[in-house]
Amino acid sequence: MLVEFASTPAFQTSRRQFLYDALRASYAFTDQMQKNDFVSVISYDMKPSILVDFTSDKQAIYGALNTLRIPGFSETNLFDALYDTLDRLERIEGRKEIILISSGLDTFSRITFDKMLKKIKATPNVTIYTISTGFLWRTYMEARGGGMTSSMRQMDFLQADNQMNTFAKMTGGRCSARALRPSCRKTSA
Repeated sequence: MLVEFASTPAFQTSRRQFLYDALRASYAFTDQMQKNDFVSVISYDMKPSILVDFTSDKQAIYGALNTLRIPGFSETNLFDALYDTLDRLERIEGRKEIILISSGLDTFSRITFDKMLKKIKATPNVTIYTISTGFLWRTYMEARGGGMTSSMRQMDFLQADNQMNTFAKMTGGRCSARALRPSCRKTSA
């Protein structure tokens, strides 16, 4: 499970709601774990941080998620964090899944979007499921009418959602129905 935990505009606009959405999605995933499922929880902002390594212990996962309180940085290096996670998964045999809970924004990664796509294609047996938290910010700004700056930011979040959708589709995964984007609804069960 790869969870963005940064002070992005989505977080700044609705501090509690953003955190609540990210944690609720993480808890819901953990609730559905089976006995033989192993999960690693990784949060990221400027760099990925392993909160708990692979375990099937739900209480350890809940404990790791409960450490997420107030983000320290506004930078979100999604591509670097996802690339690093894919590297870690390459060493594990069998089928693997990434639950990516993120705004989809990438502000400072060394890895480019094109390199990220190549890495995804080159990593076998990995399915990426995405849950967009950036949708909240876009909806909030659309309701307020926005202005030039908010229109540009909305475009950033729209691009971010499209990137997340691409990661999911490339691997046979799905966008979350929770994101409520039409393209995600079509692929969700």
